[in-house]
Formats: sequence, C-alpha cells, structure tokens
Amino acid sequence: MRLIVAVAKIAFYCVAGAALTLLVVFVRYLDARPDLEAWHTARLDEEFDVDSPVETFEEYLALEDRLFAQLDNLVYAKTAPTSGFRINRYQRGSLADPQRWPINWNRSYLLPAESPRMQVLLVHGLSDAPYSLHHLGERLQSAGANVLGLRVPGHGTAPSGLVEVTWQDMAAAVRLALDHLARNQPELPIYIVGYSNGAALAVHYALANLDAPEAPRLAGLVLYSPEIGVTPAAALAVWQARLGHLPGLEKLAWNDILPEYEPFKYGSFAINAGDVSYRITAQIQEQIMRLKRGPGGLRGMPPILAFSSVIDATVQAPALVSHLFSHLPAGRNELVLFDINRQAGIEEMLRWRPDAMLKALREAPGDTFDFTLVANESAQSSRVVARHWQPEHLRFADEALDLSWPPDVYSLSHVALPFPPDDPVYGSDPDQPSPGIALGDIALRGEKGALAISESTLLRLRWNPFYSYLEARSLAFLGLE
Repeated sequence: MRLIVAVAKIAFYCVAGAALTLLVVFVRYLDARPDLEAWHTARLDEEFDVDSPVETFEEYLALEDRLFAQLDNLVYAKTAPTSGFRINRYQRGSLADPQRWPINWNRSYLLPAESPRMQVLLVHGLSDAPYSLHHLGERLQSAGANVLGLRVPGHGTAPSGLVEVTWQDMAAAVRLALDHLARNQPELPIYIVGYSNGAALAVHYALANLDAPEAPRLAGLVLYSPEIGVTPAAALAVWQARLGHLPGLEKLAWNDILPEYEPFKYGSFAINAGDVSYRITAQIQEQIMRLKRGPGGLRGMPPILAFSSVIDATVQAPALVSHLFSHLPAGRNELVLFDINRQAGIEEMLRWRPDAMLKALREAPGDTFDFTLVANESAQSSRVVARHWQPEHLRFADEALDLSWPPDVYSLSHVALPFPPDDPVYGSDPDQPSPGIALGDIALRGEKGALAISESTLLRLRWNPFYSYLEARSLAFLGLE
C-alpha cells in the first residue's frame, strides 16, 4: 500500500510540475510578443454598455460623439501626425487614418429613403465596423429603405474596446436601434441584415423576442457569414483573458498584437472577443432548445436568407445547418453556399474537406429551408451557376449567373462576402482610387517570416467576385428588386 501511495505521489508531482512548466513557458512566450500601445490600453469609458443610462438612439449617438472625442484624447493625441507614406490607423495623416475618407465609416449612420417602403438595421461583425455593410446600405436606401448602420459597442474606436465588452452590451445596442426604427415609422416592416457576429446578434434578437409582443417585430433576417457555431476551444478563452487582468500580464489579454493597418477593422484581437463569440453562439443554442420544448416551438420566427462560404476559417460553416436551419419551421428560409473553384484543381492541396457540411445537409429536415449552391458550371469551366435543390425531383436546377471565378481565386472567405470587387479598400478592381490604403489586391514579395502580418492573412480573399448575386438575392428577399 505504501508503495502505491508513493508512486501516486511521484506521478502527481510529475504531472503538476510538467503542467506548471508548460504554463510558465506559455506565459513567457505570450509575454515576449510586441509591446502594447495606447490603442491596446486606452480605457474608453464613454462606450455604451447594457447598464448605460441611454434610452433613445439619439442619446446613443450623443454618447458616441463623446466616445470618439475620448478616443482622440487618449489615443490619437499620443501619436504624432505623419505623412501619407506611413501605415498606422492611429496616426493622423497615415494611409490608414479613417479621416482620409469623406465619411468615417467607423461610426453609426442613418440613411433615410425619400419614399421608404421598409426599414433595415445593418449589424457588422466582430473587430469590424459599419464600413463592411455600407455598400449594401446605400443600395438599400436607393431602393426605398430607411437604413440604420449600427456601430456595435467595442468597435470602430481602438482594439482595447474589445477587452471588456460583453455580448449583452452588443445585444442592448441592437434593441435600442430597433426600438428607434419602430418608433420612427411604425407602419413600415423592419429587417435586420447581419454580418458574422452581427448575424448572431440578429438571430439572438429574433429568438429572444418570439414571445415578446411589445418588442419590434421583424419581417426577416439576411445573414452573411453567420456566426452560429465557433470552435469549442473558444470556451477556454475566458481563462486566458482573466490572466490578462493581472498586473504585468496584460499581454495575455490578447490573441493577436498586430500593426493597425486597416482603417475600419482592428488588426489586434482581444481574447475576450473570442469569448464573446462563444457565449453568444451558446446562448443561441440555449434559446433554440428552450423554444423547441415549448408549445409554440419556433413558430413565428421571421424568414431567413443566409449566405456562407463552404470554407470559413472564422466560424464553423456546417453549424449554420445543424445549429440553426435544421430547427426552423417550414417557411421562406433559404441557405446559399458558395462552393470552391473546382476548375482550379486545388482539391489535393486543401486541408478542408466537405464531409462535415455534407453530413449536416444530409441530416437536415427536407422541408425547413431551400438550398442553393453557387458552383462551377463544370469542372472545365470557370463560369458559375446557382444550383437550386429541388427535393421533389431529387436534383438540382441550374440558373446561369453570367459570373465567373477569377483565375487566381480558389475559394471565398469569411471576410469576403459583403465587399464588392470595386470596393476602394478591399476590392480587386476599385471604381475609384482609395483615399488611403488599398488592401484588396496586395502582392508582396520577399522572404517568409519577415512581416509582422502573416502571409496567410495577406493572401486571404477580401472581396466577393459574386457580390452582385448576393446583393440581388438580398434585395429580392427584402422585396426591393
């Protein structure tokens, strides 16, 4: 017995020692990263949160004015202005300075239509800004929609805004914006267009208010690259984030500490942001399961049109089917997936496999949603068609789109969907020169490992060659053809 106890103690001390060693090595590795700058450490306490004494969207905008004044004092005032040859979002005059653009699209905006037929709330993604959906917003306005582009709390200012923000703060801002639209013209239908984390916020609002008759009702949701499922490893993010609050370990609060070279998106990414993603997707699943156990189920859920790339390094694309569409009641719901470029002959070089998505589609009920795949016309052609699944005939019906894969593109990406090819910042073929940095067609050459930004990030597709199809389908769903 004594021998067994002794061996157990030795094993325990060995495991504990190994775990402690690994923790020390991990902390030292993370702490060896670049030093934090003012935009990582600034405490912007003028930001909206769920406890803010703000009752109207006008008050939200007034608070936003104070927030951006605070950003100027705590961040921009600590960096010297520079020439247009430098790239730092937080230096006035640099190529990435948001003030180089006629409108600072980091801020919330209102686009009223002359003769509105509906109202649309646009909700951007995580670490993103209202810029990502402004092309669609302007198109919706011209087609007859009052548009509100919401700056979600924690965004559009400095990466430090994501260190403390919660999904409840974001959801409260969405409710405030929808209340504004409902009071503005209560006779008009209201839709939400959400991108990535904004899509999760849209779904959360719709689920949370199915049985709340006093809340503004939604006529439908349009979702781009929806954040419905994230990797389970995101659940561990909260522990690293908590360590980052300890004195001397502030860098542990960051997943990435990178140069801030984009005017409307953060380069650095706070660990807490990953925790926010995990918690809101988990909350959505809890809502769905609770509602399904109730007498009404998900009846009353507004129609959903969603777009996703089959390859998505940010969210789990199959979860869009298994965690959302499979639970919807029969109705006007449709999932549009963008396939890989089959003509590129890239399959043998891809780590990605379609098995998880195919499994999710096979297990989905056949009557809850329509399915469309945007794919090559044939393996020998770069032209694409929209393949609409016809369950009654057990086959696809092809719709010609007059669109083709660019020869050097093998797939879409999570960040590509809402940007047209002519976007001046992210597009490959801008319709006008960018006032500052242009990131859509970067082709840097040199030695690997020399850049602070990874080669994979620079190679990531930032624009959607099929944006015209996405926009047309979105407008048709909204009734704004």
